[in-house]
Amino acid sequence: MLKSLFSGVAGLQSHQIAMDVESNNIANVNTIGFKYSRANFSDLLAQTSQIATAPQGSLGGKNAVQVGLGTTVASITRIHTQGSIQNTDKNTDVAIQGDGFFVVSSDGGNTYKFTRSGDFKFDANGNFVDNNGFVTQGWLRDEATGLVDSTAPIQNIVIPPGLTTPASATKQVDLKANLNSGSIVTQLSPTYPIDTNGNVLDTDGNIIPPTAIPAAADLGVGFNADGRAFDLKTGQGLWASFQSTLTATGNTGTLGAGAGTINAGDITVNGVAMPAIILPGPTSDANVAAVVTTINSFTSQTGVVATPAAAGSGQFILRNDNGIGTTATSKNIVFVAGGTAAGAGLTSTTPTATAFEYRYDPNFSNNAAAGVSPKIFTNVNDLRAAMQAEVQAVSVGATVTVASDGKIIINNVNGANSLTTSVTGLSDLTTLENEFFAPNFQSLNGTLNTGIGNVRASQPINAAVHSSSLDVFDSLGSKHTVIMEFRKISQTASTGATWSFDITVPNPATIIGSTAPNLNALPNGTVTFDSSGAMTGVNPSFFDFVGNNGSVAPQTIDLNFGSFNAFDGLTSFDRPSATSGISQDGFPGGDLLGIRIDQTGTLVGSFSNGRSFGLGQLAMAKFVNNEGLSADGGNVYLQSANSGDAIIGTAATGGRGFMQSAALEASNVDLSRSLTQLIIIQRGFQANGKTITTSDQLLNTLINLKN
Repeated sequence: MLKSLFSGVAGLQSHQIAMDVESNNIANVNTIGFKYSRANFSDLLAQTSQIATAPQGSLGGKNAVQVGLGTTVASITRIHTQGSIQNTDKNTDVAIQGDGFFVVSSDGGNTYKFTRSGDFKFDANGNFVDNNGFVTQGWLRDEATGLVDSTAPIQNIVIPPGLTTPASATKQVDLKANLNSGSIVTQLSPTYPIDTNGNVLDTDGNIIPPTAIPAAADLGVGFNADGRAFDLKTGQGLWASFQSTLTATGNTGTLGAGAGTINAGDITVNGVAMPAIILPGPTSDANVAAVVTTINSFTSQTGVVATPAAAGSGQFILRNDNGIGTTATSKNIVFVAGGTAAGAGLTSTTPTATAFEYRYDPNFSNNAAAGVSPKIFTNVNDLRAAMQAEVQAVSVGATVTVASDGKIIINNVNGANSLTTSVTGLSDLTTLENEFFAPNFQSLNGTLNTGIGNVRASQPINAAVHSSSLDVFDSLGSKHTVIMEFRKISQTASTGATWSFDITVPNPATIIGSTAPNLNALPNGTVTFDSSGAMTGVNPSFFDFVGNNGSVAPQTIDLNFGSFNAFDGLTSFDRPSATSGISQDGFPGGDLLGIRIDQTGTLVGSFSNGRSFGLGQLAMAKFVNNEGLSADGGNVYLQSANSGDAIIGTAATGGRGFMQSAALEASNVDLSRSLTQLIIIQRGFQANGKTITTSDQLLNTLINLKN
């Protein structure tokens, strides 16, 4: 009988503990990061009055006769289910979505505590603490590398108040752009100016030293004023003459005064056969007039104009202004007199060349001396020099230069003789006339007498260009604008294009390797592309910069134009030149304006210089058995023998959850479940109480039997 009393008491005690557990759950229904617990009952040892027996013969087996001795709370299990996430207005609040715990310490990291409560804040010393004043653990930014190393041991997260970041000098410039490979472009720049001695000039008219001369643009990739490419092919070019071809009086012989006939074909002018010519007589002047009239009727084919010489001389003069025809003979004068023409007193002439071929070849130039034909050119200086040789052969003192607007200038102000310029297209059986090249120079055509104002200019010769600029920073945080100017200088059908590039910084800064007087400019860099438009090379790939303002010098800046044989940087496609991305890694000093926390737990600082970078990162711990953690009050847990060691790492890795800033994890207590449990516990407690009162009544009856 007494056993029933003890069982009742055990039941009351167990349900009281369950009541305490559930009451604690309800009390923490609004505690941030709280995880509710559950009391687990277990029966106590049973008193065995008869053991179990096995079946024997015709008798069946019997079960053991046991009387239980009550119940006890075998364990209290903490349920680590996810609590709901509540958004807040505080950017240092952090919630964990998934498994894991924040790591905090009260003794500088000697011992660790763990919590799901992310109600963090900065104290007066910049410590990132929870409501207990425990300092959150994690990793801080390494000032040397500028990175947060999450493989290092964890430490106190401390962001000093009034944090400033020192200036960081630019180490690399990244550029992604397209340089137009097409035949029509909109971004043009005149070819470099060149004086009469072949010196390349800067924009101020100063001679650029030979070591710094910009790469001369191949005329094969030149453009006219409308942005149309010349697209010169090998052998194409133009005819140019700077004087009329003139036969001296008497070179063609002397006609007599008698009447007669010159048969058809007995006179040819520049390869064109003249028809039969009747010589009327009775004077040589009449016969000269008949021949002159016939020759002039074919001027449109030969380019030759005939005029009578002195009266009574029996002679005529032939003149060719080199504006008609396409062959070598038609550009000059070849007069052939045979048969009846020779019998009439006419003689063949030895042709004097005044018109010459100027032909393009991308791989060779002969800088043609006077009287040499064809003249081979590659770039604009080759063409200028070849023209100047002929101009000065006609008029000593005349000059040919390239102006700053890209025009070829013929200046006869100080020349000894008049110039008659004629430029026409060039074609033959193997060469098609270029549609745009010769027309670019036909504004040179005409007569240039000597004296002031006698100057003629071609249309501009342009190059395809593109420029990009950005600000870089030195070690003091001073800003310097770097300008990168690209210019197309050559192209082949099989190997793609080559562009030059110049790098310029503002004075008083200089670039090591530049040449006086332009010490702030580094010319003649090159970028090459293959036939698919992918970059295949760049030189130089860096430049050394000196700020001349007390900053660290020299400052090496790498040029990252992308990967070779890829399309992640500079490209050369047939589409407009444009910069799609340009950046650098330097910045000036700045003051900390605010901090936000991302999903990996990184504390990202925003500074007054416009930069943002990680100042630290919160550590997250994971355990094999979360239920084995020991509660230590204040919303923190301690590692126990049954929880396993803390596995510390970063959020969103290794099975750890991710972090959400400006949010808190609510308690996972379900109030409806807890209230239902209260009813169940209450009924269990009442029933056990009833057991005691009933046993008491039975004992009382037993005692009364004696009376």
